[in-house]
Amino acid sequence: MASAWQETTGGVARWIERGRSCGARQRERRMKPRISVLTIGVDDLDRAVRFYRDGLGLSTEGVIGEEFEFGAVAFFDLQSGLRLALWPRDSISRDTGIHAGPPSITEFTIGQNVSSKEEVDAVMEQAKDAGAVIVKAAQGTFWGGYAGYFQDPDRHLWEIVWNPQLVPVD
Repeated sequence: MASAWQETTGGVARWIERGRSCGARQRERRMKPRISVLTIGVDDLDRAVRFYRDGLGLSTEGVIGEEFEFGAVAFFDLQSGLRLALWPRDSISRDTGIHAGPPSITEFTIGQNVSSKEEVDAVMEQAKDAGAVIVKAAQGTFWGGYAGYFQDPDRHLWEIVWNPQLVPVD
């Protein structure tokens, strides 16, 4: 017959083991913290490609998937395997089964952290020259950085920002 201590420690050991196996299952099911594609809906794919490729100088192989009724898409290589995808809003609606509602300008922003205040100004000027609408001219921020906002041709908000605490390593 086991002593009370043995029964208790044995129970604790089983409890710990159950916790370990439960934790392992949770780790196995946990979403990995990475984003590989950021897809934004556009009204005119060709216009959007011209803006990002010709105006901002992002690298792309152009529009692919045109042989499919709702497949035309353009991918742009960003950093570390991240890709920006431009896909017509109608195609997103068809693929998801969700009715396409009116776009909202403030649903999200896309941010690019740059190395200096001068680079913020240069990117903002490049975007303006490419046809972007400057929503907020670059200026000092309340937290000690420097940032400005522009809208692409489909009204997606981009923030170009220099953050002295998060200077990118190029």
